[in-house]
Amino acid sequence: MPAPSPPIQSAWPALPAPRQIALTTLPPHPCSYLPGRTARNRAFLCDRMPGLLYHELMDAGFRRSGMFFYQPICAGCRECRPIRVPVDRFTATKSQRRTWRRNQDLVVTAAPPAPTDEKFDLYARYLRERHDKHDDADDLAGFVEFLYLSPVDTLEFCYRDAAGKLVGVGICDVCERSLSSVYFYFDPSEGRRGLGTFSSLWELDFARKENIPHYYLGYWIRDCGAMTYKACFGPHEVLGGDGAWREPAAAAHLPGPGG
Repeated sequence: MPAPSPPIQSAWPALPAPRQIALTTLPPHPCSYLPGRTARNRAFLCDRMPGLLYHELMDAGFRRSGMFFYQPICAGCRECRPIRVPVDRFTATKSQRRTWRRNQDLVVTAAPPAPTDEKFDLYARYLRERHDKHDDADDLAGFVEFLYLSPVDTLEFCYRDAAGKLVGVGICDVCERSLSSVYFYFDPSEGRRGLGTFSSLWELDFARKENIPHYYLGYWIRDCGAMTYKACFGPHEVLGGDGAWREPAAAAHLPGPGG
């Protein structure tokens, strides 16, 4: 019989789940964000969960993809730091205000998520042209499983121009304590609009109107260029390895919440 694998060694322990939850440690895989690194998660599946429990899980470093809830426990790496914005303290930059004005012709609706052919066509073009992913762009079942099977209360924001053309779709999980951005896809031909920035501004404004105190942007990885935009929404807080949220200056030398 082969010798048992040595335990994962890391400088800081993972934050515990807020409840007694059976977690499965998954096999290591190449990191999607930092080249040359190996990633590892622990995870569980759930088909229905109260929004406040998911909020508590996010405060322990968990995120979800469909019905799959996961927490990074990468050996020796704590770069996946959850990031959130206190809604009542958010102040838009000059650039963000210009983006807001540029998109005032759009009509935005909020409703429970519902997959349609129109949305899948937009998602497929977004993957092909923005991320060079051709196989995933043909996977209708994967699209539904990834974005439209949700075990928590979720809203879908649809962005349409004056002619009624769908130019963007944002998925957010919502509870009384947080609005959490899940995913945003948009028309690649509308790049001049800055739709990614505009969608976050719209979601922040929605949270403000609904008296939701925090807007969660998922993980922020300092050396990942694709995530730089998240730190542009401020003031913001990142989650430390001790389970406390702090603004960046106070959190700069603290471990992240991974395992």
